[in-house]
This record gives sequence, structure tokens and C-alpha cells, in this order.
Amino acid sequence: MSVAMIGTMVLCFVLSVSVAVAIGLSAVAGMTVTKVNMLISVKEMFSSLNKFPLAAIPFFILAGNLMETGGISRRLVEFAKSLVGGVQGGLPMTCVLTCMIFAAVSGSSVATTFAIGAILIPALIKHGYPTPYAAALQASSAELGVIIPPSIPMILYGVSAEVSVGELFIAGFGPGLFIGGSLMLFCYLYCRYKGWGKNDGDGRLPVRRATAQAGWALLMPVIILGGIYGGIFTPTEASAVAVFYALLVGMVIHREIKVSDLARILQKSVISSAVIMFIIANAGLFAFLITRAGVPEAIGHWLQEVLKTPVLFLLGINAALFVIGMFIETSASIIVLAPILAPVAVHFGIDPVHFGLVMVVNLALGMITPPFGVNLFAACTVARISLDRIVTQLIPFVLVVLACLIVITYVPALSLTLRDLVYAK
Repeated sequence: MSVAMIGTMVLCFVLSVSVAVAIGLSAVAGMTVTKVNMLISVKEMFSSLNKFPLAAIPFFILAGNLMETGGISRRLVEFAKSLVGGVQGGLPMTCVLTCMIFAAVSGSSVATTFAIGAILIPALIKHGYPTPYAAALQASSAELGVIIPPSIPMILYGVSAEVSVGELFIAGFGPGLFIGGSLMLFCYLYCRYKGWGKNDGDGRLPVRRATAQAGWALLMPVIILGGIYGGIFTPTEASAVAVFYALLVGMVIHREIKVSDLARILQKSVISSAVIMFIIANAGLFAFLITRAGVPEAIGHWLQEVLKTPVLFLLGINAALFVIGMFIETSASIIVLAPILAPVAVHFGIDPVHFGLVMVVNLALGMITPPFGVNLFAACTVARISLDRIVTQLIPFVLVVLACLIVITYVPALSLTLRDLVYAK
């Protein structure tokens, strides 16, 4: 079974079949070879989707689209620019900071790329930054959308590995802020080296005025995250609150969302949600069959034999996930690999929450690495350039995130200190 499934998946990838379809076809191939009743596929695919935390995914996607249309994104940009836009390289730093704030609500890196990139990529180009640099910067900054909570991949890991989503969310702040701060420092130093951005402060609003304009937008992550950690609502319920708040602010307060816009926003959100759910359903069937064939246990035993210490295990996992992230979509990777790797990590004494953060950050790198980086395609679409033009500008950002990943991997306190304080562990 395993040979047929893996062989079919590799063949599909070679033929450029989409990831979701490739996973589904490989599962069907495995069932055909072993003559398993095909009715099991329906049951397992339904079971993969019949999980309450997954309801947060379409709501967070819808909230992100409402924020983009309702003017919340633009006000966040003005607020971030008022804080850091006055120095040389301030506009790229604004991009990173805005993505960090937007990530605290949207949970999606692709939504962050489109919502913030539509505003900042043209602004960066207007201020003299090369178009490939602007696109690479936006793609890399938007990666924070899945690292800073709430995060759709964290929800998927929590469901797949049976780990508390709330603990994952609180643990994500340390790595998210660390990566965001590192990217901002790199932008500042790189722009000074290149001589870019000497006039980035032009048109910058005073901090007080920008804060007043962005007040409702800034209140949104406070309500969402405060409600989660205050025990008022669960992460899943918070996603619905985010939608209601974004709709209220966009239609009633800012009045930038018209009734006629709702159909387009809903259609866009439904399509994005359906794609993710289709991947989850197929990946759930694939994981069931792989588990039934005993592959997770075999991989676990092999890893324990080859990688005999936690240090070597984490190094090997990072290398493997970095390569996997280049070719397989993040959601599918987490759903398939988390149930296999998380128990092995626990065997080595690694906290499953910490391992989840390592896994999410590593696979998030796949969103900005060719050939299948979804953030790259989104940024190229906004910037209207081809993918090959941004690769050179992308390399420094990838190296910065890789360096941060090493620190996150081998300094668990960066992820777990806040979690332990909040949950009194």
C-alpha cells in the first residue's frame, strides 16, 4: 500500500497535479491495491472535517477579506508608518510591522499578502524600491500571518497532534515577535547599505493622528486575543467574533463596505476555505491509510535509531521540513506529518507545543521558497512580475528567517515561557 501511495503521489507531482488532488489519488491507489472498501474513504474524509476547531478557518479567512475591503488594512499601514516610517528604510519596516499587526487577526499569510501588499507594494515602488525587492519583502513579511496567533496552521497542528490550540497560540507570540523584529532590523541595515529609502518619511502622519484613525482597527486584535486568553470565548468562537467585528467596523463605522460588496467578499472567502478543506479531507484519508499500514511507527523507530539525541532529531526534522515545505502546501504537510512526528518528539522529551512551533515556522518558510511558495505567487500577482525576478532579492529574507528558526528550535524558552506563565505549568 505505502509504495503504491507514495509512487502515485510522486508521479502526480511530476505531472504538476495539484497537491490536494495528488494526495487524494494516492489514497485511492493505496485502497485499490489492498482492495479496501471504498466506502471507508467517505467516512474518513468526513471524520477529518468533522472537528469543531476547523470551523475557525473559514471565519478567519472571511475576517481577513472584510478587513481588506473595509479599510482596516489601510489604517493599520498608516499607523505602522507613523511609528517606524520616519527612518531610512522605514517603509519596508512599516511593511513588516503592519503584517505583524494584521496577523494578529487574520490567521492567514496569503490573506495578509493580498491585503497589505495591495497597499504597500505600490508605495514601495513609488519611493524608489525595486519591484522585485518590494514583492520579496511583502511575501516574507506576510509569513508572520501563520506564526503570530491566531494561526490556521496552528489550529491544524493542534487538531492533528491533539495539542491545545490555546497553548499553541500563546506560545506563538515569542517566535512571531522575534522573527518580525529580526526582519525589521535586517530591512533597516540593508536599506542603509543600499542607500534606499532616504525619503520614506514623506507623507507620514503624526503618531497621535494615525493612532486615532486606526483606533478601531487596533482594538480588533485586543478583543480577539484578549477574549481567547481571558476565557471569554474559544479560538474557534473568536474567529466568528472577528468576522462580526470586521463587518461592523467596515459597514457601520468606516462605511467602506457596501452591501453590494458582500457577495464578492463571501465568494472569495468560500473559494479559499473550500480549497483548504479539500486538502484537509484528502490528507485525512491519506494519514488514515498510512497509519493503518504502520508507516508512522516505522518512521518513529527509524528516527529513534538514526537520530539518537534531541539535538540531532530537531536538526534532521528541520532539514526534512524545509525541503518538504518547498513542494507541499503547509496545511497538507501539517495534517499528514504532525500525527507521525509529534509522538516521536515527545519520546525525545520535546514539548509538543514547542515542536508545533518549530514545525509551523519551518513549513511557513515553504510559503516563500520556490517552486510552490504560495506567498510568492500572491506577491507576484500584486506586483505584476514573474516569479523568477524576485528570487535573488528573496534569498536574504530566507536566510534571516532560517537563522531565527535555529534560535527558536534550540531555545525552547522563546516559545514556552509565556505559555508556562499563562497556563501555570
